[in-house]
Amino acid sequence: MLLSIPKPKGRLEVVCGSMFSGKTEELISRLNRAQFKKQRVMCFKPELDTRHALNTVVSHNQKLIPCTPVKNANDLLKYDNDYDLIGIDESQFFDMNLVAVCQKLLQQNKSVVACGLDMDFLGNPFGPMPFLMAIADDVLKLHAICTICGEPAYISYRKILKKAKQKQIVLGDQNNYEARCRNCIDYKLNIFKSAQK
Repeated sequence: MLLSIPKPKGRLEVVCGSMFSGKTEELISRLNRAQFKKQRVMCFKPELDTRHALNTVVSHNQKLIPCTPVKNANDLLKYDNDYDLIGIDESQFFDMNLVAVCQKLLQQNKSVVACGLDMDFLGNPFGPMPFLMAIADDVLKLHAICTICGEPAYISYRKILKKAKQKQIVLGDQNNYEARCRNCIDYKLNIFKSAQK
């Protein structure tokens, strides 16, 4: 009697943390390792991320990998599905449909590495990231180094807090943001506001 061998299942891995914590570098490393193992990989990022070259994901230490910018989460499904591993950078900028798209990719036996900020500059969960973390097979939370005291940093502190800059998404780099720990935030965080009522 022949035993049926189960089909390989896709895996969802989430790499999260604050800015400057090495998330994109980790994503690039995972995609490069997969290519070394002869896996077919594809990397995506939101069109919104215009900080570097349009068709490239670039880490803060200048490591890079080619990518395809897409307008929304559904666009990930429009590309040739002949890939083993799909990398998604800046996942927090995608619409909430990214969760359903990732689940569909997993059902197609694709593996996904979703990389992004888990919290916005006020310390609130950011976009689809908390939902991706909840359904992930594995979550890696990275920390930067606090620019004030040198302790592990968990939040992307926005240096310019003018009224015009209060919107959730303001693209920037070290000119607008720095990594801070809990003790070195100089304004009240709005973490889980509903729980405090």
